[in-house]
Amino acid sequence: MRGLLSSLCYFSIFFAPFLVPLIVWIAVRDDYVQGHAKKAILSHIFPIIAAIPVVYFIITANHAGSVIGFVLLFVVVYLGVFVYNIYKGIMTLREAA
Repeated sequence: MRGLLSSLCYFSIFFAPFLVPLIVWIAVRDDYVQGHAKKAILSHIFPIIAAIPVVYFIITANHAGSVIGFVLLFVVVYLGVFVYNIYKGIMTLREAA
């Protein structure tokens, strides 16, 4: 059960990012599950934090190529976090089995 809840926190990137790990972190009193829930919350918040300077750079960009570059940078960051969450979810399930 611990492994399933922990991996669900990472896999929630598909359906309810940030919300599921937050609920699990608050509701479950197991240190193992809470640790994974905290990591999942941080990994779900990271793209939002990364978007703040990207939006600023897009607004202040003087060239359309710069805007495209900043958008591509954000896409790479988001895809990296997405793949990381899938990887951690699978590894947590395998660890529990």
